[in-house]
Amino acid sequence: MPEDEVETDPDGPFISEDAPEPVGAYAHGFRVGKTIYVSGTGPRDPATNEIPGGPIHDEDGNPLDYDIKAQTRAAIENIKTILEGAGSNLGRIIDCLVFLVDMERDFAGYNEVYNEYFADILAARTTVAVSALPTPIAVEFKVIARVE
Repeated sequence: MPEDEVETDPDGPFISEDAPEPVGAYAHGFRVGKTIYVSGTGPRDPATNEIPGGPIHDEDGNPLDYDIKAQTRAAIENIKTILEGAGSNLGRIIDCLVFLVDMERDFAGYNEVYNEYFADILAARTTVAVSALPTPIAVEFKVIARVE
């Protein structure tokens, strides 16, 4: 093999420079063979770290009004960015786990936006309510997708 060619193994962790920075010691995803496991990903804007649709509470923990549709759309777009950077896309998602901090308030709006992206994909999906997420967001996605 010529010196300037480097053999690379596509398996392992990866971080996308175009997605929001992880809030802990983890990668955006991990590739094993033809499968990509994407870490929990929320709606934070990759460039500004702001939350589209607004945060769910202020710095003192006081509840704020927020737009679940804007947060859902931004979270899906972040997942899309991560997958495309890893050689996949939304259409290759096979399993989707979604966390909502307020199922009663947010499920209808989240589901409406989810359907815009996934109605033709029909990935397996589980949506669960959680008491909180690591940042003041209302929704987070964790997906498994195929490559090529």
